[in-house]
Amino acid sequence: MDAGDDRRKYGFARTGERAVVAKRITMTQAGLSLALVILLSRPFLAQSPYNQQFAEAERRIVRLAPTDFPEIPGNVVRELKRRGCTIPQEVFTKKRNNVIQGEFARQGQKDLAVLCSVKGVSTILVFWGKSERKPAALAPVEDSVFLQGLGDGKIGFSRGISPMGKDAILRQCRTKEEPLPPFRLTHQGLDDGFVGKASQTFYFHKGKWLTVTGAD
Repeated sequence: MDAGDDRRKYGFARTGERAVVAKRITMTQAGLSLALVILLSRPFLAQSPYNQQFAEAERRIVRLAPTDFPEIPGNVVRELKRRGCTIPQEVFTKKRNNVIQGEFARQGQKDLAVLCSVKGVSTILVFWGKSERKPAALAPVEDSVFLQGLGDGKIGFSRGISPMGKDAILRQCRTKEEPLPPFRLTHQGLDDGFVGKASQTFYFHKGKWLTVTGAD
């Protein structure tokens, strides 16, 4: 059995080194759930009589400047500004969000992940050891896909990233009756969520990003 067969056996999806497109990550239930949410959102937006409200809601997405986050070091701020990044804010969290710190490569190394929006498309950038050099780029998706109705005629942006501990990853696998990872987890994963709908969790292993679990 080759490495690809092994990943399929355990329900793991290996992602590319440069960028991971969320709609293509469908080998796990987590990836499939989020991909279906994304794909089903598009015809709704196209056919709904409220599509103008969604278009207006997209224009009203709060996007903060990198300088609004004191936890982002200056070297990373400069790189984000060079790329033209703003940081979109999901509406469920009442404080600044979508800039997170975690140990995404190895235990003991402090990394920084930022949801970077450029021209209406957001990508997760992971800055290894908080260095501005060669950040990983994950899951570029149009911001409009992550709009959802909030009730009372309100519409809000609902994409959020968060660190996920190894124990939480294993617990979620068991809860969802998914296969456990075929290797020992030694550091945190990175959860990419459509708040209240679905999520997928990325895990960096042997130089590659894997999709290991997620919530429906």
